[in-house]
Amino acid sequence: MTRLLASAVSLAFVMATPAALSDMNFNRIAAFPTYENMANGEDRTRESSAEIIDVTRDGMTLVYTDSPLGTIGMIDITNPRAPRPLGNISLNGEPTSVVVIGNTAYVGVNTSESYTQPSGRVAVVDLESQQITKTCPLDGQPDALAKSIDGSFISIAIENERDEDLNDGVIPQLPAGNLTMFDTPRGDIDCNSMKVVDLTGLASIAGSDPEPEFVDINGAGETVVSLQENNAMVVVDYKGEVISSFSAGSVNLANIDATDERGALLFNERQIGVKREPDAVKWLDNAHFATANEGDYNGGSRGWTIFHKSGEIVYESGVSFEHAVIEIGHYPDKRSDSKGVEPESILSATFGGTPMVFVGAERASVVGVYDVTEPTAPVLKQLLPSGIGPEGYVAIPNRNLLVSANEVDLIEDGGVRSHVMLYEYQDAPAMYPTLTSKGTSELIGWGAISGMVAAEDGFIYAVNDSFYGYQPTIFKIDPSTTPARIVEAIRVTRAGRPAQKLDLEGITTDGNGGFYLASEGRTGRLIPHAIYHVNGEGEIQKEIPFPAELMAVEKRFGSEGITRIGDTLWIAIQREWNDDPKNHVKLVSYSIESGDWGVVHYPKAEPQTGWVGLSEITVHGDYVYIIERDNQIGANAKTKMVYRVPVRDLNPVALGQTPPVVSKEAVRDLIPDLAKYRGYIVDKVEGLAITESGEIFVSTDNDGVDDSSGETFFFSIGQAN
Repeated sequence: MTRLLASAVSLAFVMATPAALSDMNFNRIAAFPTYENMANGEDRTRESSAEIIDVTRDGMTLVYTDSPLGTIGMIDITNPRAPRPLGNISLNGEPTSVVVIGNTAYVGVNTSESYTQPSGRVAVVDLESQQITKTCPLDGQPDALAKSIDGSFISIAIENERDEDLNDGVIPQLPAGNLTMFDTPRGDIDCNSMKVVDLTGLASIAGSDPEPEFVDINGAGETVVSLQENNAMVVVDYKGEVISSFSAGSVNLANIDATDERGALLFNERQIGVKREPDAVKWLDNAHFATANEGDYNGGSRGWTIFHKSGEIVYESGVSFEHAVIEIGHYPDKRSDSKGVEPESILSATFGGTPMVFVGAERASVVGVYDVTEPTAPVLKQLLPSGIGPEGYVAIPNRNLLVSANEVDLIEDGGVRSHVMLYEYQDAPAMYPTLTSKGTSELIGWGAISGMVAAEDGFIYAVNDSFYGYQPTIFKIDPSTTPARIVEAIRVTRAGRPAQKLDLEGITTDGNGGFYLASEGRTGRLIPHAIYHVNGEGEIQKEIPFPAELMAVEKRFGSEGITRIGDTLWIAIQREWNDDPKNHVKLVSYSIESGDWGVVHYPKAEPQTGWVGLSEITVHGDYVYIIERDNQIGANAKTKMVYRVPVRDLNPVALGQTPPVVSKEAVRDLIPDLAKYRGYIVDKVEGLAITESGEIFVSTDNDGVDDSSGETFFFSIGQAN
């Protein structure tokens, strides 16, 4: 088979020459799956997770907590583009946090028997010998740890977390948490130096039951503590004396989506007096700290805040951070009624002389990069893609590296594994996002991009699938910009109302400013397999259901793309239906003029694992181009291909007759293209559009950020001819 597109064809994000660059950017350079730290012979199908992460003094070894395995994992990043596993160290308990001083790791280990009998210890681990050298008992359940800048002591948030099933999780629930401090001389720990700081009576919410969540220590040796459920902040000096405490306060939120599970992105609601309830906290200097306001009790303000240690608010992001996340397609709609994007993690560091704050949104799986040169007016510079559920971060400025630990492991669901991801601060263009709605007059939320088509007006039009079944939409995309830009959202309507419960998987033009849409049916859910003809405003003009002859052999996996050749529509059926031979799927034809249906067979690849099916079809010149993909993700992904079929082979026979088998020719293996984003290989390559000039654009489906990192890749693979 002839490869039409040379591998040298570059993607839009390939680095420009230094003279053409205007600024520095972070770009992902590697992703390390945590299961690689399991020993040979160990069951790698066990759940693994990277949660809190730190780095050795020389910046060459990462150390992270792995709660499911009860270990800390180590990664060699001598070559940060090729991280190497160094193995796991068992802790005989649940590690909750880790800090590294020199080459010594201090790990908080939870050994609690119950919520009412919390317990734990600090384990001291020599990272060279990978041995635990000492432990100190704690009088409760440890959560976060922090180290002083000079390495002379550590602070530990003893949370003694609440039982969310007891009395609906209402606090107080004793025993109360506290702040515990230890001296850490020369890679050791002095258990006798333990100071327990009483935090009761400081918060106005359940003051008898402080639940410390996160800690950080500034250059003056002062520890800031977030009391998340209590919606309060406390600052303690190095002697263990409380020097300030105050409420984290609340915010009013406008233009948010506060309704869960409706399958639509509608940012027209408000919430008044939402408590911040900060999770992570980081000092910016000796006077100011930043909080990620995740919420865990009755709040969660979807943003982040800079406080003076006296309690004065210096900066509040409000909804601006969440809105930026919405624009790049990472909004987690299923969390709308809770805490939206859930900023959980925060980090401060200086790169290239610029002070920065990194805000991690747990549910959106993105990292916001802010320039905080002026703390009263931070500037959002980038949004970086992460693994699923970013939890911990560490910066290595002297190596221009940023690292995220992503805790979600979907091994039980056949999904992506937990990853540690590395980013480099480069003199290069930003690789991500590849698609955005930024710059439009209205806030356009989007996700789950499926079928695409290039129109005569120079724009690409794409549809979303059933994840947003109550808001089916056609997105108008300008592919000439970097990143490509959604400039309009055209709602698909029926009699002026949203055409609910469609599963749009394909789109093609009708030649008169309108479109034909292919909707994948679900018989058990009373969703028909059908073609919809809509005008340029998205209003359905005609519904064309699949005929009885097709429905008699129907299976769940139906229409996955549509294209028009003259007055004939061609629909790609994803997988075999009841009457198809193994590894042969239908290309179904429909004559717009006569209403006749026909069929040919397409020979698809034998799956190496899982299944292989079609996910798009589009015509250009003398060929139709088809995406053939497996349902595998990460290292298991093997088939993500573009093929072409000669139009002359599309000679359909009537339904019920034996279909002729078309020939196919390989055009492009998309796995190397997806690998250039330096994350894991995504499974759903679903969009293909070819412009009149012959440029081929590909897009991926992010599953509406549900058990997905939310990453959408929209890119060019060059010319068809």
